[in-house]
Amino acid sequence: MQLAEILSPGAVRSLGQVTSKKRLFQELADLAHSQYGLNASEVLDALQERESLGPTGVGQGVALPHARLHGLDKVAGLFLRLEKPLDFDAVDRQPVDLVFALLAPETSGVDHLKALALVSRTLRDQDLRAKLRANDDPVALHAVLAAAQGIKAA
Repeated sequence: MQLAEILSPGAVRSLGQVTSKKRLFQELADLAHSQYGLNASEVLDALQERESLGPTGVGQGVALPHARLHGLDKVAGLFLRLEKPLDFDAVDRQPVDLVFALLAPETSGVDHLKALALVSRTLRDQDLRAKLRANDDPVALHAVLAAAQGIKAA
């Protein structure tokens, strides 16, 4: 599995100020609706429900919100670069500015976990995070993420 397989070019955005985690999830839900035809309120509910189990801020300014959804046939990714970092209750208590959300079919098991591991491994790369932070053009952001397919586990 490669990032380019789960992240369509249109599912990448750079956003100005997002005032809350709930607002961020709404942006992700709207993007999931426009790019993948998913019901935005179902996506929002699923992301919030998963987040209630524990924060998905993994550190170093990165969050990996994820959820399983009925009616989805494959893992789908969404990427947001925030111009103003958002408090996300991350494990390192640092605000988040890089958000890669994963939506998976309700019945997916290993594919969801593989995608989550791939994204996590990829965004651990300091140089890659620097490239993402240096860009606000969605086309360039997608290109950086799609080119990262060769990064392997450390």
